[in-house]
Amino acid sequence: MDAIRTRLRQSSSVGVAEDEEVGGAPRVEMRFVTSEAEEEVEAGPISDITALVLRYRHGYQRAGVFLCVSGVVIFITAFLLAYAVFGGRYHCSQEGGQGEEDGQQGGGANTPADGGAGLYLGELRVMMRRLLQDEDILNTVSRVSRASHPPGSSEGTSLASEILRRFRQLQMDHTWTESLYATLQFPDRSQRSSLWLVDSAGLISEQIPLNPSDYCPYSATGSTTGGVVYANYGRPEDFNWLKSAGVSVVGCVVVMRVGGGVSFAEKVWLAERNGGGGALIYPDPADLPQDPRRLGLNMHTAVSEHVHLGSGDPFTPGFPSFNHTQFPSIQSSGLPLIPALPISATVATKLLSQLSGPSCPPSWRGRLPYVRCVVGPEFSSGRRVKMSVHNVMAPVLLNNIFSSLEGRVEPDQYIILGAQRDSLSPGAVKSGVGTAILLELARTFSAMVKNGFSPRRSLLFVSWDAGEFGNVGATEWLEGYLSMLHLKAVAYFSLDQAIMGDDVLSAYTSPLLVDLLDAAVRQVEHPKHAGQTIYSQAEREGGSWRIMKPLYLNSGAYSFTAFAGVPAMELRFTEERAYPFVNTPLDSASRLQEVLGGRLGVTGRSLGELVGEMVLRLAHDHILPLRITSYAQTVLQFSAQLNKHSAELQSRGLSPHWVFSARGDYSRAAETLQRAIDYSDLHDPTTARFYNTRIMRVEYYFLSQYVSVVETPFRHVIHGVRGHIKVYPRGRSLVSTTSLLTSAAVC
Repeated sequence: MDAIRTRLRQSSSVGVAEDEEVGGAPRVEMRFVTSEAEEEVEAGPISDITALVLRYRHGYQRAGVFLCVSGVVIFITAFLLAYAVFGGRYHCSQEGGQGEEDGQQGGGANTPADGGAGLYLGELRVMMRRLLQDEDILNTVSRVSRASHPPGSSEGTSLASEILRRFRQLQMDHTWTESLYATLQFPDRSQRSSLWLVDSAGLISEQIPLNPSDYCPYSATGSTTGGVVYANYGRPEDFNWLKSAGVSVVGCVVVMRVGGGVSFAEKVWLAERNGGGGALIYPDPADLPQDPRRLGLNMHTAVSEHVHLGSGDPFTPGFPSFNHTQFPSIQSSGLPLIPALPISATVATKLLSQLSGPSCPPSWRGRLPYVRCVVGPEFSSGRRVKMSVHNVMAPVLLNNIFSSLEGRVEPDQYIILGAQRDSLSPGAVKSGVGTAILLELARTFSAMVKNGFSPRRSLLFVSWDAGEFGNVGATEWLEGYLSMLHLKAVAYFSLDQAIMGDDVLSAYTSPLLVDLLDAAVRQVEHPKHAGQTIYSQAEREGGSWRIMKPLYLNSGAYSFTAFAGVPAMELRFTEERAYPFVNTPLDSASRLQEVLGGRLGVTGRSLGELVGEMVLRLAHDHILPLRITSYAQTVLQFSAQLNKHSAELQSRGLSPHWVFSARGDYSRAAETLQRAIDYSDLHDPTTARFYNTRIMRVEYYFLSQYVSVVETPFRHVIHGVRGHIKVYPRGRSLVSTTSLLTSAAVC
């Protein structure tokens, strides 16, 4: 069994396919041939030598030398014979094919892909790298981002038809679309959203110009008037500081900066929770470069993003919107109750430069010109702000486009790759890059199948609609198949916003996929540093562990894990200097290409190769290469954070000891399952299927069964959104649920 474990570990090492053919079973067979060869020659030269020794007793030294030479000759002859026999068998297997039993000899990287093609993992890597093309990625990004293409628009419909046609041209096994109606929000064409300064009597003294196309999808509509409070990034700690400084935001318009690791939806939700009457969000030059001469935003450009604290259609929470099905009117609890608008740095300067009140902490100071950092809420002139938001809801026909390559051994298990297709702006980063890499990987794997690759599991490529509105297309699909996904979906790879630079790689991932990524970054060359792998470059810059990051709310991968219990990952290349054009009208292919110094195609190819490496492993290996013991460390970190709030928990009748108990239960059960896998015959189809099914359930069992999917969609006990995970009394607390479900997942 140690040999099996060793071969599994070797499946992720560099260059193991052909160099290690002498290991494992082939080496045993070679020894068998050598023994037979020795038996065949036993009656020949060896008998003559013995007779010679007996006849000439005084020639021992000469006979001994002759005996040694003859032995060496016999050994070399047998070795060459074995090499010729098994080398011929290997090459013939490539041409004529082998049965499944032959294809399953060996293990790890030494194992040919099932399906009789006789192709080893190392050969598949070489084939994939040869087929991936830079030019196709660059051309597709340029095509997708030539104009804005929101859901339901003529440009969006044309792009969907083009992607469907390209999938069909690849002659995949299955290509289809799924349509649904979802409720989206757009600016009202007859009445624009506005921002005014009003005097103490409420009379308008000045109107502040806004771009009519700038809006936050799913904002509450209506008007509010009040003072202005500056709340930095709008994080929980920022609002806590305001409370400690005696600054109330109740009834005020809260001005917040883009960024800080907090989505627009979380900013607005926290402003509402603290009593704010409205929210304005602007890009600060300290966070996003705003010098157009150095590829930055201009001071008049706003950044737009949806403000629904959730994903999917907010009017069908927890269930799909397929086939015009009519459901009772239910509104997501994540929809904000206060109006929100994106504003430019120029508008923010006008408002914040007139504030009076306590000074900001030093860390809150941005780089707006002529702004003295104070938090408000009063204006020095005694004026106030009035904001009015006019958006309208509309049902829109959405189309998700699917194309698949069917697996030979386990066709009902899918490795899913997806990318957002729509964009409210040109969307080179927002939708162009992901769509381009998706199509290129589909073309590459389709060509590999034509060249002999026979994946063990199915590959599913998906172009999602309405990603700009909170991954609506993807979430509605998840809701439609929620009950079976943990048995069908092996893993999901989001390609959204995959390239914002070509220097630093980040991977927002489920812990189950960490080992898979670690092996892949050791294989792929860094797009900016020729001759170095991504792993070696990351180690040189402080450690490869910095690549791994937790999933976040607006990630295209988040819903798959936090809502559906499917291990998911979103990869992204960035620069140390932030890419400033995402979610703005300036997100074009030419600007992205300029930021990358003309290396968009090369960087896209590297990202595609990285995802392809992981997909190959998942599609090739007998046992799924997901590390089930990884969550033990994650739960430990989670419990350490929770322990900081033990006093507050105990005051509510809760105890953090549940989490420590859960971690112990999970660790023991996961290690028991891993040992059982290590000491099993993984080449037996029934055994492999049994363990793969159990591995696929691990993520799913982290979803709490004690909360409603409608009220708490992101019910993952580790990755659930702050504020959307409810805490119950001790007997039904989520931490006790963790103990029960994680143990059940692997026992």
